[in-house]
Amino acid sequence: MKLTISRSKNATLYYVQKSYRTESGKSSTRTVERLGTLAEVEARFGKENTMAAVKNYIRELTKADKELKRDVTVKLSQSTLIPKGEQRSYNGGYLFLQKIYYELGLDKICKKISKKYKNEYDLNSILSMLLYTRILYPGSKLSSLEDAKKFFEQPEAEIHQVYRAMSLLAKESDAIQAAVYKNSLGLGKRQTQVIYYDCTNYYFEIEEESGIRKYGQSKEHRPNPIVQMGLFTDMDGMPLAFCINPGNTAETTTLKPLEDKLRDNFGISKVVVCTDGGLASYENRKNDDVGERAFITVQSLKKLGKDLQDWALQRTGWKMIVKDKDGKRNFSDNEYNLDELNMEEYGDKLFCRERYIKVGKKGEELEQRLIVTYSLKYKNYLQHVRDKQVAIAQGLIDRGAAGKLSSSQNNPKRFIKQEACTNDGELAEIQNFTINQEMIEQEARFDGFYGICTDLKGPAPEIIKVNGGRWIIEDCFRITKTDFKARPVFLQRDDRIKAHFLTCFLALLMYKLLEKKVNRGGLRFSPAEIIGTLQNMNFLAISGEGYIPTYTRTDLTNNLHGSAGFRTDTQIVSKQRMKAIITESKKY
Repeated sequence: MKLTISRSKNATLYYVQKSYRTESGKSSTRTVERLGTLAEVEARFGKENTMAAVKNYIRELTKADKELKRDVTVKLSQSTLIPKGEQRSYNGGYLFLQKIYYELGLDKICKKISKKYKNEYDLNSILSMLLYTRILYPGSKLSSLEDAKKFFEQPEAEIHQVYRAMSLLAKESDAIQAAVYKNSLGLGKRQTQVIYYDCTNYYFEIEEESGIRKYGQSKEHRPNPIVQMGLFTDMDGMPLAFCINPGNTAETTTLKPLEDKLRDNFGISKVVVCTDGGLASYENRKNDDVGERAFITVQSLKKLGKDLQDWALQRTGWKMIVKDKDGKRNFSDNEYNLDELNMEEYGDKLFCRERYIKVGKKGEELEQRLIVTYSLKYKNYLQHVRDKQVAIAQGLIDRGAAGKLSSSQNNPKRFIKQEACTNDGELAEIQNFTINQEMIEQEARFDGFYGICTDLKGPAPEIIKVNGGRWIIEDCFRITKTDFKARPVFLQRDDRIKAHFLTCFLALLMYKLLEKKVNRGGLRFSPAEIIGTLQNMNFLAISGEGYIPTYTRTDLTNNLHGSAGFRTDTQIVSKQRMKAIITESKKY
């Protein structure tokens, strides 16, 4: 390498350049580093003996470059035992998570909290360990400490310090969420024009309620106490904020407090809130029908009045949604009769109609648009699901196992009818169970139809498209429950339970940011592929030389390295180079 000087009328610039040969064998040069103007060079290397300091710096770069090119020969003996207790394998997949951890400024957030509470343990080391292991090796806090020993950098913390740190993190949960959101803006624009909100719950393998662990309606239908999580995501599926409530909390009451946090702590007030039907109470709609806020929510057609139901299920007067040359969705000019549609021609088409309706007490009515869609594919899907449930119900009847009936919309027993009276009206000694054909016919009326309510005035096709993005929040819940194994929860204290879900939230944000970075160039990788690859990015330590990657290089590992700005996939990585990579993973 050498120092080159470029002179022009405006300035003199100094560069470090390297000679090399092209694939055709021709000699060429490339710039390794721009040192800047003379003033910048003197500011960096000092005004005394400046050029000598620069040349010494270039010699060090040349030495490091030659070290990377040095061939390594390793002698191994078939008769020599490996040292007892010596760690020979390390995981380097966490380095790609560490890059995002520091880009989010979580180290600075930990430093600020530690200064506030004057704690003696390393909060940054503990939090980063909890986040990396939640993604790579999900388990208990004790197992996380053990699993973290697989990393090149290993936390020096005791389990009691981990629990103390969790209590501290719970106190600062709201502040951490707000700070991480603001820091994330430096990694790219957040799509907060529309935010999605939903609730789920997590169970505990205990029998008695305690603290925020309450009996409620479990998503897994388990008879265990649960806690409830409410989560906001942006349009890209990036987590924004979350809340933890007792398991018996009504979902509809959780939306407004978290919206207030977004406004007060995040500075997010101009939003469209998109929710499912379970959160679509009149109060929530009214709350979002003010100022710069708006709402889009699922509307159950079965809960509408008879007049509106008749209008929604009418067979004529439907418009088909089409795309124009620019890809924008709009309505067709023609109107369609649903009875004249066939699967071959219209199976993947969506039809729509809309009108304004009013809900609420007289004088306090809320005016909103009711948008109803119809799809032959959705109709066939609902018919298929119902046929399977009816078959299950018939099987229960045949086995004499109908038992206690249910009216739940997802329970097959809702299709069972119980008759317990004789023809003369007296109480029957024997109960008779049959399939409720009237219930089947009633549900079949709504096959293919789907309702949305909103106070927005934009084109209905675009509103339908936005509402269709609600799957991304369901995907977030699936990742935390399945890939991060956030349930069952074994913690006892309320503050540590909340801290557990804070670490799940932060781990989810880190994973989503990494997923966005690696899913590029037309390639799309699943959570299982990304997490599995990170878990398997192991290295064999070679005494005195460095580390040999033992993982398979793939398109995914190429994208991981490209997103992080460093490479670990050479045949061997020297100890010096690995130290530099670790340092690089902490730059932001």
